[in-house]
Amino acid sequence: MPKILIVGGGYAGFYTAWKLEKHLRKGEAEVTMVDPLPYMTYQPFLPEVAAGEIEARHVIVGHRRHLKKTRIVTAKVTGIDHANKTATITPAVGDAWEETYDQIVVTAGAVSRTFPIPGIADNAIGLKTIEEAVAIRDRVLTNFERASNLPAGPERDRLLTVVVVGGGFAGIEIFAELRALASSLIKDYPTLSFEDTHFHLIEAMGRIMPEVSLKTSEWVLKSLAKRGANVHLDTQLTGAVDGNVELSTGEIIPTDIIVWTAGVMANPTVVRGSDLLVEERGRIATRADLRVGTADEIVEGAWAAGDISAVPDLTGAGPGGYCVPNAQHAVRQAKLLAKNLVAVLRGELPREYIHKNLGAVAGLGLYNGVFQSGNIALKGFIAWVAHRGYHGLAMPSWERKWRVIGDWWHNFWLGRDNVSLQTVQHPRYVFEEFAARPRPAASAETPPKPDAGAKPAEKAPTGG
Repeated sequence: MPKILIVGGGYAGFYTAWKLEKHLRKGEAEVTMVDPLPYMTYQPFLPEVAAGEIEARHVIVGHRRHLKKTRIVTAKVTGIDHANKTATITPAVGDAWEETYDQIVVTAGAVSRTFPIPGIADNAIGLKTIEEAVAIRDRVLTNFERASNLPAGPERDRLLTVVVVGGGFAGIEIFAELRALASSLIKDYPTLSFEDTHFHLIEAMGRIMPEVSLKTSEWVLKSLAKRGANVHLDTQLTGAVDGNVELSTGEIIPTDIIVWTAGVMANPTVVRGSDLLVEERGRIATRADLRVGTADEIVEGAWAAGDISAVPDLTGAGPGGYCVPNAQHAVRQAKLLAKNLVAVLRGELPREYIHKNLGAVAGLGLYNGVFQSGNIALKGFIAWVAHRGYHGLAMPSWERKWRVIGDWWHNFWLGRDNVSLQTVQHPRYVFEEFAARPRPAASAETPPKPDAGAKPAEKAPTGG
C-alpha cells in the first residue's frame, strides 16, 4: 500500500488529508499527517479572538476529531531526505525516528518574518497562532486594569498604548479590532477616558492594504482616524528596547504592546532540513500542478501547497508571477492537490492550479469592514456582513461553524466577555505562593543545644 506523508497540519495540510479521505478508495493508500500541534488554526479569525469577539477554542479544528482515516502524529518533521524517501520525525518527548514514504506533501506553512531590529525579538508578539491572539487580548485587558489604578502620567500612557507594525490585511485588522476593543472598555473604567488610549500603526510603504485599491485604502485610513488611531506611513521601526518604539522619524513611543505583522516567510525548519528544490525567496519550488519542481523538471513523489510553496499564478495576477500566501489559495490548492495525487496513483494526469482571486475582505471592528473585488468596493456595515458571511462559511466543518456563529449571536445580545485570563499562562502561581515547603536542613556549623540536665559552664572572669 503506498504511503503518503503530509508535513504540516495547517490549512493546506488539513484540507489535503480531509479530501484524501474522501477521494481514496479503501486500502488504496495509507495517509500520515505530522504537525507539532494537534489542531489547525483558522487564522482569519485571530483578530476577532484578540478583540474578544470569538472564543479561542472555536477557531481551531482538532485533527483527530475531523480526520478519522488519517494517522495523526503530533511531532515535528526536522529533516526530509527525498532521495531516499525518508523523513526525520522529532517528537516533543522521546527519540526521533525515520519515517519512510512513497509520496510526500509539504504544507508546513509560514512563520512571522522579522528583522534584526533591537528589542523586537524580546518585546514584540506576532499574530500567526491562537496562543498569540489570546495573549494580546489578555495583555490589553490586564493593562486596562493596571492603568485604572494609576494617576495620569507616563506609566499609565505606556500601559494604554498599542503599536502594530505592518499595514497589510493582518495588521489593519488587528489594529482596528483592538481599537474597537479599547473603545468598548472605557465605559467600565470611570478613571480612564478615550483620550487616554493611544494606537499607532507603523507602515514602511506609502500606503496600507496593497490588496485593495488606493481609493479604498484611503477610506480605511479616514475611518481609523475618526476612531482616534494614528497611522505612520513611510515610516520604519528602528528599535524597541524596553518597550520604547523608535521610529525612523525620530519619534519614540513608549508602549507595553507591540504586535508584529510585517510579513511572513516559509517555515525555515522544514525548508532548510530538506533536499527538495528551493527558489530564491526560500519557498519550495512548485509547479502549477502542485508537484515539486520547475516547468522543465518534476521531482517525482513530492508535492507542495500553501504558504511554504512557490506556486505559479496562471491568472497573471500574482506578484512576481506566484500565488500570494493566503488562506484563499492554500485551501483551494490543497483540494486540487488531493485530487491530483489520487490521479497520479491511478496512472492519470494531474490538473494545473488556476484560481482567480475572488477579492479581499477585512473586518475593522464591530459593524465596520471593507471588501474589494475588481472594481467593486464595499465599505462599512455591508462589508462587515460580507466579511463574517464569507469566513463563517469558509470555516471547516459545520461543527466549527456553529460554534463561531454561536459566539457572534451571544455577543450580539450579551456583549463581549471582557475578562483577562492572563494568569492562565502561569497557572501554579497561587499554589506556589501558599504551598508548604520543607524547612532547610540545620547547618553543620550550628552548635548543638545544651542538654537540659547539664551544669552550665562557669563564666570566664574578665580583667579588672
